[in-house]
Amino acid sequence: MENVDFLIVLPAFLAGLLVLTTHIPLGAQVLKRGIVFIDLAIAQIAALGVIIASALDMDPHGWTMQAAAGVAAVLGALLLTWTERRWPDVQEAQIGVLFVLAATAGLLLVAHNPHGGEHLQDLLAGQILWVSYDQLVMPAAGAVLILALLALLRNRLGRLGFYLVFALAVTASVQLVGVYLVFASLIVPSLAVRHYREARKLPFAYLIGVGGYAAGLVLSVVLDLPSGALIVWCLALLAMLVYALGPRPPASA
Repeated sequence: MENVDFLIVLPAFLAGLLVLTTHIPLGAQVLKRGIVFIDLAIAQIAALGVIIASALDMDPHGWTMQAAAGVAAVLGALLLTWTERRWPDVQEAQIGVLFVLAATAGLLLVAHNPHGGEHLQDLLAGQILWVSYDQLVMPAAGAVLILALLALLRNRLGRLGFYLVFALAVTASVQLVGVYLVFASLIVPSLAVRHYREARKLPFAYLIGVGGYAAGLVLSVVLDLPSGALIVWCLALLAMLVYALGPRPPASA
């Protein structure tokens, strides 16, 4: 029995590691730029692309589904680039509006689908426990590409470049782990280490991410509870612990 559980959890854990490799550094950028909800909006737009592809009877495991999610995410990124240039003072509010529009559009598209609610639930909460090794190939290639771009461009990544790289990262991860885990993986670890020294921020953020995914997956098998929801809670609890044990924020003047 333990062997069966291990075989189920291992590809799910690897999927989580793939998501974390790109989302931790991107999450740090999101916090620095002050656009916290961009990940939620882009993830929801990518999910909308998947819903549209499903409505058109595309192969759920084929490249067309990935393409649909990618095109939707890129279009969302381009739109947010334009809105930030046009109305920068209300960009966070515009991101929120775009998220709501994408979420409600998904609801409308699945309204007459007998399995629509289940499909929508999968996209939001994810089905990470049932990820197969075959599903990790394209996200792994995407993660290598994203990390290479981040390493090469570093601080030269402009507004448009950041949004497009972000869209590429979210496209694959939202289908692996769901919208909720995409948001948690990006924001929660980086939020916990924001007062740490620069040299320690990424290592501690990765420790939170790895520990949260490992604990959540193990508990989901032991307790027979939804993996995505448990991972989110484990990430949050570990983040609170790391923050509590970390350096104090500087006193405001």
